[in-house]
Amino acid sequence: MSKIGKINITIPEKVKVAIAGNILNIEGPLGKKSLNIDLEVFNLDIKDGKEISIKPKKIDQNTKRLWGMNRSLINNAVIGSIKGYEKILELVGVGYRASIKGNQLNLQLGYSHDINFDIPDGIKIAVEKQTTLKISGFDKQLVGSIASKIKTLRKIEPYKGKGIREKGQYVLKKEGKKK
Repeated sequence: MSKIGKINITIPEKVKVAIAGNILNIEGPLGKKSLNIDLEVFNLDIKDGKEISIKPKKIDQNTKRLWGMNRSLINNAVIGSIKGYEKILELVGVGYRASIKGNQLNLQLGYSHDINFDIPDGIKIAVEKQTTLKISGFDKQLVGSIASKIKTLRKIEPYKGKGIREKGQYVLKKEGKKK
């Protein structure tokens, strides 16, 4: 039995959930998301528009694995449509700064050129200070992937700790060369 899969998902008042064929549509104040769920493997029950439960039709090794994952995807979509998700990135280094120009994030990361990063639909990027970025949106996977792409533009260097990191991320520093 899946520990996560057994837990029912409560639906907040402002969120609407509807099934159309194999597609589960979740719509809330921040946005809407469509999830493709295999109804040949799982039973999906929406109780009075207040709770969603997902159960496999037959339990074997493969469905146990997918059960908890599908429940988590539905739960993340419900939470994202009501609260949203956010990640905070810090730019650590001399002269590293960020600014927003139109629909692009302009980053100065110590290279000989500026980097312009296109902001996709459904994502909001706010530059709080010149060295702090706040990435927010209703899709957890999209917020995480955008944060990851921005972090790869300047990876953390292990000697001084310069680069782009998430807030609170621990950086293992190496000891420098000794004389």
